[in-house]
Amino acid sequence: MSYFSNGAWWWPYLFILAAGFAATDVWRFLGVYLGGKLSEDSDILVLVRTMATALVAAVIGNLIVFPGGALAHTSLVLRIGAAVLGFVAYLLSGKRMVIGIVAAEFLLLAGLYLEF
Repeated sequence: MSYFSNGAWWWPYLFILAAGFAATDVWRFLGVYLGGKLSEDSDILVLVRTMATALVAAVIGNLIVFPGGALAHTSLVLRIGAAVLGFVAYLLSGKRMVIGIVAAEFLLLAGLYLEF
């Protein structure tokens, strides 16, 4: 069974749905099943949370350094400045995520507006 094994119009959609389910949802269900039996302070769950946080940080760093779309037209200094401003606003607001996101977005939009 491959992506090109069937000529029907619906086959690519079914293939992507099945492959996406097998690659992600099975592991999510297994995690929910096994995670419900573990203590929140167990070493394995601390490791999982640490790895998930590291992956999110890596994706954000990748988007800042190697952006696509509209962000690709901004300077690296503007993108790093927006991330720093967002983090500082997050900390100063008592760790309210919305405040950090709005502050970073405001700086990015102002930078985009002033560059053109």
